Amino acid sequence: MSSYNKTIGGGRKNYLIGVSGIIGAGKSTLTRKLGEEMDLDALYEPVETNEYLEKFYENMYKYSFGMQIYLLNHRFRQHQQMVWSDKNTIQDRTIYEDVIFAKMLKESGMMEELDFKTYVSLFNNMTNFLHRPDVIVYLDVDPKEALRRVNERSRGCESKMELDYLYALRDGYEEWLKDISPRIPVLRLDWNTYQDTSQVVKKIEEVLSGTKGLVI
Repeated sequence: MSSYNKTIGGGRKNYLIGVSGIIGAGKSTLTRKLGEEMDLDALYEPVETNEYLEKFYENMYKYSFGMQIYLLNHRFRQHQQMVWSDKNTIQDRTIYEDVIFAKMLKESGMMEELDFKTYVSLFNNMTNFLHRPDVIVYLDVDPKEALRRVNERSRGCESKMELDYLYALRDGYEEWLKDISPRIPVLRLDWNTYQDTSQVVKKIEEVLSGTKGLVI
């Protein structure tokens, strides 16, 4: 196990680390491994407990706004839990990524313009008061590989996932990274092949200690 609290920031606690990437990138697995390796509290996406998930995939137009509000509320609560924790924490997908999905829904006609404006207004109001993550680990995965992983894990609600959607999502993430990286340190990893967790830990510690640039 890493002596993380001793080697970064002179033992400072309450580091906030986010793991981001498109669907099927491998966020949950890395979140779990980093949590174990670095002795972090790990927070995950609501899959089993998300009452909107199956309904959303069945009728995106009807449930898009409700789904996004549900996720925004959930991640805001998680973020506050991270901020007030006395331990370092890691989160599987951050609140800052939610706007990518909402924008895609609006652009595809699955969310009304008025609903999108309401969502963005709420998103901005909430994130203006948040303590930003100390680093976001972005898992860069080719959409074809991501789809293979999605099919491999066989979640029923994802059975109709299309490659075009993942390409569009990847483009949304690239735009988002340009916007977020000047404000939050981003560690970009090629995740088409899984990397050794201990090496990822070293890279995270280098970013947090300021010995590496914002985007790697």
